[in-house]
Amino acid sequence: MEERTRAYLRGRFGDHYRRGEVTPPPDAHAREWGYVPWTAGPGETYIRHKSLLDLGDLSDFLARERPRHVYFSAGRYEDPSASTMGAKTWQSSDLIFDLDADHLPRADPDDTYAEMLAKCKDALLRLLDFLEDDFGFDDLTVVFSGGRGYHVHVRDGSIQHLERDARREIVDYVRGIGLDPDSLIRKEMRGGVTQRVLPTDGGWGRRVHRRLLDFVDDIDDRSEEAALARLQELDGIGEGRAKTIYGAVQQNREAIEAGNMEAGGVGIRTLVDSLVGETVERENAPIDEPVSTDTNRLIRLPGSIHGGSGLAVKRIDRDAIDSFDPLVDAVPETFTSHEITVDVTDGGRVELRGDTFTVEEREVTVPEYLGVFLMCRGRAEKGQEG
Repeated sequence: MEERTRAYLRGRFGDHYRRGEVTPPPDAHAREWGYVPWTAGPGETYIRHKSLLDLGDLSDFLARERPRHVYFSAGRYEDPSASTMGAKTWQSSDLIFDLDADHLPRADPDDTYAEMLAKCKDALLRLLDFLEDDFGFDDLTVVFSGGRGYHVHVRDGSIQHLERDARREIVDYVRGIGLDPDSLIRKEMRGGVTQRVLPTDGGWGRRVHRRLLDFVDDIDDRSEEAALARLQELDGIGEGRAKTIYGAVQQNREAIEAGNMEAGGVGIRTLVDSLVGETVERENAPIDEPVSTDTNRLIRLPGSIHGGSGLAVKRIDRDAIDSFDPLVDAVPETFTSHEITVDVTDGGRVELRGDTFTVEEREVTVPEYLGVFLMCRGRAEKGQEG
C-alpha cells in the first residue's frame, strides 16, 4: 500500500470516529486492548497488552490514533496491561464464537463476496439455534466482523469462569464432534410399555429426528426402486437392509413421527444411525474452534472499522439478523457523501450498498465507499484528485 493511500485511509477513518461514539464492552477497564496502526511495509504492527487506562477515553483514542484495526479481550484481568498473560491474573472470560466464510464446509471458491457472506449468515443462524435453544444462553451480542463473517459474544454468568476444557465441550457440541447415536436415544414409558425414543423436543435428537422425517418424506415420494437406491447411498445399508428399512418406513409412519425407535424392528434404528453423520455435516455450526476455547482471545471492537474492508464492525439486533445485509448495512455513512479517484490494480465485480460495480484496472472516479473498500482490500491505490 502506497503512503498516499495509507494517509488517506487513516484520515478518513479518523473522520468516521469523530462523527460518532463507539460503545465499549462491559468491564472495559478489566480487559486487554490491542490495535494495528497504519504502518508502512508489507506486514502489520500489532500493538497489544494495553489497558483502557493506557489508551484513555475510547472515543478520543480512536479519533486521535485512527487505527487500522481495534481489538479487546474476551478475558478480564486484575492487571490487563501486564506484558505477559500470567502476570495479568485472569478473572473471567466471555465465550466468543467466530464464523468465517472462508472456512465454511463446501465453500465454493467461485462464490462472490456477497454469496460467501449469505452462506455465513446461514451458519450464524444455526449457531444461534444451539446457543439459545440447546444451552439457553440469554446474554448474546451478535456482530458482523466487518470482514468475512460474524462473531457472537456470550456473556451469561454461567460461562464466565469456564476454563478451556469446559469450553471445548461446548465447541464439540455445536460442531457435533464425537456425537454417538446411542447417546441420543432415551427410554420412556409410553402406554405402559418402555420404549426407546429419539427425542423430538430439542438438542441433536430433534435435529436428527427432523432429518429422519425429511428422509421419510423423500422415500415416500419415490418409486420403490428409487427409494431402495437412495437408502443404499447411506453408510452401512446394503440391498437387504434397504428392503427392511423401506418396509418399516411404509408401515410405521405414525410411530416414526413420535420418535419411537422400536417401530419396524432394527430398520428404523439403522436408518437413524446412518442419518446422524449426515445431520452433523449439514446442521453443525462450523465455528473457528480455537477462538471459542481461548479465554484470552482478542476480538474486534464493535463500532470500529475493519481495515481490510472499510466496512463497519457492526452489532446486529437479534430480530434484525434475517434482514441484515452486511454489504449495505455495514457501509459507514462517512464514506457515502462524495466520489474519489482511485487507481485500480485488481479489477472485477464488486457488490456494495445495493449496487453492482464492474471496475477496470485503470484510474477511475467511484463512490468513496467503493474506493475505500478497494483500497482496504489491496485492489486499488489512492489517485490524484483534480
